[in-house]
Amino acid sequence: MAAAAATKEAAKEAPAENQPATHFIRKIIKADLESGKHSSIVTRFPPEPNGYLHLGHAKSICINFGLGLEFEGVTYMRFDDTNPAKEDIEYVEAIQKDVQWLGFDFTGRLTHASDYFPRFHEYAVQLIKDGLAYVDSLSPEEMREYRGTLTSPGKDSPFRTRSIDENLALFESMTKGEMADGSAILRLKIDMTSPNMNMRDPAIYRIKSDANHPLTGDKWKVYPMYDYAHCITDALEGITHSLCTTEFEDHRPLYDWVIERLPVPCTPRQIEFSRLNLQYTVLSKRKLIQLVTEKHVSGWDDPRMPTLCGLRRRGVPPAAVRLFVDRVGVSKAEGTIDLSVFEDCIRQTLETEAPRAMAVLKPLRVTITTWPEDEVEMLEGAVHPKRPELGVRKVPFSRTLLIERTDFEEEPPKKFFRLKPGGEVRLRFGYVLQCDEVIKDDEGEVVELKCSHVPGTAGGKPHPEGRKVKGIIHWLSEPHAARGEVRLYDRLFSAPSPGSSHEDGDFRRDLNPQSLEVIEDCAIETSALEYDGQGIQFERTGYFAADQESTAEKPVFNRVVTLRDGWAKVQK
Repeated sequence: MAAAAATKEAAKEAPAENQPATHFIRKIIKADLESGKHSSIVTRFPPEPNGYLHLGHAKSICINFGLGLEFEGVTYMRFDDTNPAKEDIEYVEAIQKDVQWLGFDFTGRLTHASDYFPRFHEYAVQLIKDGLAYVDSLSPEEMREYRGTLTSPGKDSPFRTRSIDENLALFESMTKGEMADGSAILRLKIDMTSPNMNMRDPAIYRIKSDANHPLTGDKWKVYPMYDYAHCITDALEGITHSLCTTEFEDHRPLYDWVIERLPVPCTPRQIEFSRLNLQYTVLSKRKLIQLVTEKHVSGWDDPRMPTLCGLRRRGVPPAAVRLFVDRVGVSKAEGTIDLSVFEDCIRQTLETEAPRAMAVLKPLRVTITTWPEDEVEMLEGAVHPKRPELGVRKVPFSRTLLIERTDFEEEPPKKFFRLKPGGEVRLRFGYVLQCDEVIKDDEGEVVELKCSHVPGTAGGKPHPEGRKVKGIIHWLSEPHAARGEVRLYDRLFSAPSPGSSHEDGDFRRDLNPQSLEVIEDCAIETSALEYDGQGIQFERTGYFAADQESTAEKPVFNRVVTLRDGWAKVQK
C-alpha cells in the first residue's frame, strides 16, 4: 500500500498534458537525433486484433504516437495479424476506432504484418539456406521435454542435423499444405543451452492448413510466429525505436539475432518500458474475457470496464486518458497506480470542459404556497461558472418544484444546513425557501413539502431581514423538467488488488456489488439534453454523459466520475 501511495503522489506531481515529462525514452530519441544517428524517428503501435484495447494499451498508443508527433516523425498503425485462429475483423475495426478516439491519425500509415507474408517466407528460406533454421518433427510434448527448464538446459532435437536440402524440401511441403497441423515446425538454430529460454531454437513458422485469414484468406498454409515477424516488420517499415513493455525484454536478444542475420533495410532498436498496473481493476485479457463471457458485465463496452470502448461509452474524455498517461510517466520500474489518479485526471479534464445543469435523482415534491399557480419565472444560471463566454441558461421557476430527498430531514443532525421543518434554504440561482409543512402518506413516508418563498432573494440576493442562509441546494421545476434514467457507475472491484487476498486467487470474489445503481424517473434540466455525448456536470452530483441508448423520449445518463474521491474516506 505504501508503494501504491508513493506512486499516486508521484503521479500527482507529474507535469500536465501540455508539459511532457522528460523520461528515458525521450532522452534516447533526442540523443539519437542530435548525434545524427537518425534524421527523423519512426515508431509503431502493433496490436494483435484478437480483442478490445484497454487502458494498458492506451499507454503504448500515447507513447508511440505522442513521441512521433513531438519529434515530427512517423508512427505506423500496424496490426500483428499473424495468428488467424484468434483474429477477427470486428477487433480490427474497434482498434482503429479506439486509436482515432484518443486523438491520433494514421492516415496513409495503416499496415498489417500480413502485408509482408511473402517477405517473411523468403527470409525463412534464406535462413534455411544459411544453415540457421531447420524443420523439426518433434511432437509438442517432446518439444517441451527437449526445451529444458529455467534451471536446466535444453537438448538438441534429433532433427536439428537435417541437411539444408531436406529442410528446404520439408518447408516447401509445409507451405503447400501437404503436412498436418502440428506435425512439423520451422525453428531457428541458435543454442539449446542458452540461459534465455527464448534463444533455445525458437519456432518461427507453424502449420495452419485450414486457417482462413481475414485479409489473405486461405492462401497461406504456414504462418510466422510473432517474435520472428515483428522484428522483420519493424526493419521493413524503417522503425527507428521499437517501443514495447518490459515483458519483451527477454525477447530482445532474439529480436537482435534475427535482424543481424537477414539483409533487412535498417536496424531498429527495441526499448522496453513498464506496463501499466492499476488498482481496483484488472487489465489481463484473460480476466476481461471472463468478465464478459460470465456476464459479470454487460459486454466489452460496459462503462465499468477498463476497455477504451467502455471508457468512451461511460463518457470519459480522450484528453483525460492522455493526461493520465503523462502523469504516470514512462520508466522501467514496475509500480501500481491508484485508480484515483485516473479519476482525478477525468475530473480535471471535465472541470474545464463540462457545461453545468441540474438533475434531481430521487425527487421530493415541493409546493411553493406563496407562488401563483400559473406563473413561471425564468431565472438564469451560468453554463459554466469559470467560462462566461459560454453564456447563461434559462432555469424555469414555478409553483411546484423537485428537490433531492436527501436535502430534507425531518429530524436533522447537527450542522445540517439543508431543508428541515421551519428551516430555510437557498435554491441554486433561485429564492430562499422556508419549510412550513410536511405531507406524509399512509405509511408515514414524506411525499411533499409545503414551503413559502422569500421575495427578492433570487440569484443570491441577501435576505431582506439580514439572516444568513447557509445551505444551497439544487432543484428543478416539476412541470418543466425532463424525465430519464441515470446510471451511477462505480469501481468494478472493491479491493485494490482483485483476488490477491484469497487463497484461490479468484479475482471475481472482489467484484463490487455496488458498482452500478440504476435510478429511474430522475428529473433532469432540459439544457442537459442538448449536450449529446458530451460530458456535463450535474451540480452537486457528479459528472455525467448521455449513454448510447439515450433517446429524446427517454434520456439515459451515465455517471462518468463523482465530484470528489469518495473512496479515499472509505480507505481511512
